[in-house]
Amino acid sequence: MTPKPEEAAEAVRPLTAEEEAVVRSLPCLIYALPRAIDADMMREQRLSNTEYLTLMHLSEAPGRQLRMGELASACEMSLSGTTRVVHRLESEGFIRRVRCDQDGRSWRAALTDAGLARLTEAWPSNLAAVRRHFLDHLKDLDLAELAAALRKVAG
Repeated sequence: MTPKPEEAAEAVRPLTAEEEAVVRSLPCLIYALPRAIDADMMREQRLSNTEYLTLMHLSEAPGRQLRMGELASACEMSLSGTTRVVHRLESEGFIRRVRCDQDGRSWRAALTDAGLARLTEAWPSNLAAVRRHFLDHLKDLDLAELAAALRKVAG
């Protein structure tokens, strides 16, 4: 499909200085923000941000359980990476793996009461890190508009 002439002209229009600044800052944000939050979580809680997010997604799931593939998607991780995190959290007693009732071949990760307590304990540190490294820098922006724009970009 050939783009219309007006679409082609719009696609090659040079970026403004503001547009260029936004486009160039995104890779830095995508790289730096998770690492900054993770460093705070490890220092304060001895729990990685990935482990925290795993516990969080399970806490929000029906019955506090998700299939491993669903958990991987929720955490935006590979299935093998998710399996490693689940094994680590399982060794701490925060998660248990249970067979799926439907097919008996798949596994679900289930949040234990100890895992929910650990999530509750770690939540203030995560909240403080998210505010300090991200939200505090957006005070003058319309966050509803920003969230809508980011959802559109994400597709």
